[in-house]
Amino acid sequence: MRVNIRVENYSVFKYVGCATVAMMLYNGLQKTPGVEVELNSREHDHDITHCHTLGPGAVWSMLRAKHVKVLTAHSTPSLNANNLAGASLINKIYKPMYGRYDHIITITGDNEREIKEMLPDMPTTRIPSCVNMEKFRPDAEKRRIFRETYGFSDDDKVILQVAQQTPRKGIYDFLDLADEHPEYKFMWVGGFPYGPISDNRKKVEARKAKAGDNVIFPGFVPDITGVYAGADVFLFPSYGDLMSISIMEALSSGLPVISRDLSEYRELFPGIAGFFTKNEEIAPLLADEAMLRNAASHARASVEPYDIYKVAQMHADLYAELLA
Repeated sequence: MRVNIRVENYSVFKYVGCATVAMMLYNGLQKTPGVEVELNSREHDHDITHCHTLGPGAVWSMLRAKHVKVLTAHSTPSLNANNLAGASLINKIYKPMYGRYDHIITITGDNEREIKEMLPDMPTTRIPSCVNMEKFRPDAEKRRIFRETYGFSDDDKVILQVAQQTPRKGIYDFLDLADEHPEYKFMWVGGFPYGPISDNRKKVEARKAKAGDNVIFPGFVPDITGVYAGADVFLFPSYGDLMSISIMEALSSGLPVISRDLSEYRELFPGIAGFFTKNEEIAPLLADEAMLRNAASHARASVEPYDIYKVAQMHADLYAELLA
């Protein structure tokens, strides 16, 4: 079967989660028997046109596609709150646009419920997000290079987050924690991929300017695998997400993960070291060295079900079913 993966992955948008997942899926499908996959083809006669974004290129492919049109619902109205300025206006496009597809792939139970509330008659299939476990793994040499590059000693405990710098992702909580715990080093990798429509951008920049010397915002990092390899704990203070790619990358890299207690995450990520609902609950988790070591030892095993090649096969099975 011929499949066209369609995603806006140009400029800063290549760092957005949906583009990351789409590129991983494309790579996984290249090694999946029975699938001839292309990325952002301008042809419209593929058996399956599988879109991952609502940008102009993906929409054009969806409108012109001659056969089965599939969408993965990486973005839904609930995820835009405290993430995009003008979310109430942007959210109006979802129902008319999503309703044009033949089938929607949902990622989690909450994600599926939101799609079904919006489009009760739309057929859906739940397939999880994925991680490239060959790429993201513990690496002692990358750890050494990372810590030398950023001036961290072997004794420094480095707390990492990889996400957009928005209130929904918990950046204010991250910075407050850094202020309260100068004994730790904090690094936030990620920027403002949505530019001027990123929610609270000016306020976030002003708050960052007041951060202590124990906080680093490195901007673009050429090899993100080295960042995960060099950190000690992955902290995920986001207030709302689907199936976090950064959590899966951290777990695959062998990092202990501390996450806000989001719906479904206890089931999706059994390898997470600890959950918190209030910010004051984070510090005791960071200080529990025995718990963190134990969690790190089981981290990779907990994301094996989401390995890219297993998830790519799930997609291939769905494509075949839709064409039957």
